[in-house]
Amino acid sequence: MDMIAWMTSIATALALSTFLAIVAWAWSRARVEANRESAMLPFALPDESAVAAQGKDAGQ
Repeated sequence: MDMIAWMTSIATALALSTFLAIVAWAWSRARVEANRESAMLPFALPDESAVAAQGKDAGQ
């Protein structure tokens, strides 16, 4: 039973360190521009009302 406890402890520590590494990477200074670009993606899409109006004008 002692071996299972060690294995689960190691797995938990590895999962936590992986999570913290991903968080550190995502919030690093090198990712600022990419994060800003990604945050603006929803606003780069055309408005739904404009798309619907274009569809009506085209006879669809």
